[in-house]
Amino acid sequence: MSIRFTAKARRGTVALTLAAGLALGVAGCGGGGGDDDKPTPPASASKDSGSKPSAQEGQSETPLAELKGTDGLFLQVTSAQRDAGGFVTVSGSLKNDGAESVAIPAQTSGDETEVIKHGQSLGGATLVDSKGKKRYYVLRDTDGRPLTTTGLTTLEAGQALPVFMQFPAPPTDTADVALQLPTFSSGTIKISG
Repeated sequence: MSIRFTAKARRGTVALTLAAGLALGVAGCGGGGGDDDKPTPPASASKDSGSKPSAQEGQSETPLAELKGTDGLFLQVTSAQRDAGGFVTVSGSLKNDGAESVAIPAQTSGDETEVIKHGQSLGGATLVDSKGKKRYYVLRDTDGRPLTTTGLTTLEAGQALPVFMQFPAPPTDTADVALQLPTFSSGTIKISG
């Protein structure tokens, strides 16, 4: 069973989540607090023509999951971090393990017109909480841009691209969720934090 929000309810939820996250971010902006080594939420990265994740994202860590796609593509998930702002950031790398260059399938952007108009992305990704019987969609900003890596086109043979996706956080007692991305296999990941 999945629950779908109306577009108006989803925008309200996203706006509330973003407002809470911004309020927490502004409150923590004082100098010398020792938090300078923590990565900032990559929400603004979606405005670029290809996000630039922090140095900690996409590093060689033990993967939480590997989702196989078409034509040698696979998504290696290295972290799923619950943040104080009420969201989960899933990070990893999108790789082309094939011998030829591959175009990223358009289906990875999902099928929502509001997301598609902002270009190729991972906006079609979802987290599924089977325990709570809920599906969580990639967050959007107030202009409808997905809070995920954007500007995806083609990966050359052997190329890897650091990626991220942000979702509303499931309840704190939910740790295991399924990550789904169109044209890729599904994989179970564990949320930390």
